[in-house]
Amino acid sequence: MTTTPQDEAVVRLLTMNLEHDGGPDVGGRPPRLWHQANELISSRRPDLILRQEMTHSRDSHYRRLHAAERALGMRGFLGTAGLGRNPTGMLVREETFEVHQHVTHQVHPWRTPPTHTVLRLRDVPGVDIIAVSWHLAFNSPRSRERETDEILAFADKINQGAAFVGGGDCNEAPNPKGETEPPIDWDKVTDRLHMAHRTNHDPATGRRVACTYLDDTLTAAGLCDAARHAARSLNQPGALGATAGHAKPRQGGPCRIDRIYLDPWLVEAVVDVTVLDTTGVSDHHAVEVVLSRPRMVEALRLIADRRASRPVPTSKEAL
Repeated sequence: MTTTPQDEAVVRLLTMNLEHDGGPDVGGRPPRLWHQANELISSRRPDLILRQEMTHSRDSHYRRLHAAERALGMRGFLGTAGLGRNPTGMLVREETFEVHQHVTHQVHPWRTPPTHTVLRLRDVPGVDIIAVSWHLAFNSPRSRERETDEILAFADKINQGAAFVGGGDCNEAPNPKGETEPPIDWDKVTDRLHMAHRTNHDPATGRRVACTYLDDTLTAAGLCDAARHAARSLNQPGALGATAGHAKPRQGGPCRIDRIYLDPWLVEAVVDVTVLDTTGVSDHHAVEVVLSRPRMVEALRLIADRRASRPVPTSKEAL
């Protein structure tokens, strides 16, 4: 258990897209970038890690996944291999969370299936936490829309008394309202393939407009972007820092595509959100979300109370 400077217990969530898992093995061992990434992660001592591009973690009987488990003192999971060779993953600190279930998903309708577990905070063992690590399709707005709709199916468990933690590489920008990073000027983007990947055609103006379907849809459903909450409610504007695109001027430059979303109760436990600079290690910065553990417990108990107070359907309603 880690603590804030005020000695308040916290739970740390982290999402990280480590480019191609740090690279292939060198001499039968993980490469330098993989070790540097895990040293950075270990220094934060997260309780839940949402990983993307775990490219080599299934090789040689999951050797690299097991190496990450040993390096971080956590239990690891991998999503189903998708059309690319970059599966999602998740690592869980079992001192903090009980792993109640690991759910696997077929490739369709995903390009890269998510890693999906059902966790329970050990302080509140009666409430499920739906945890999802995703990496949405890089190449198709329509595919990301389908994948977003599947994320909504996971989040629907909120209506059955579960909590929700999900995030990863969204491969599209958030709604620009209130963002600190300026929106990409697509008229100036010279990588036309990338533009097609990240935009839709607006028939009213004839211009390309950024895809924000995931953010708009999850927000409409009541889920909360933890970084946006930190910026607006906790006076932490740095939480909205760009996570990718820093070295890609042809694609429009920096953008905030790596995000963590929480249900409306858990988000009230957020005390800090930090974009962790991974320059020289990966092409994506990591995002750390810190929750007050006492307030997280309170949020989960509110969810349990809400579930308990739901009216029991009559026999006619149950039909």
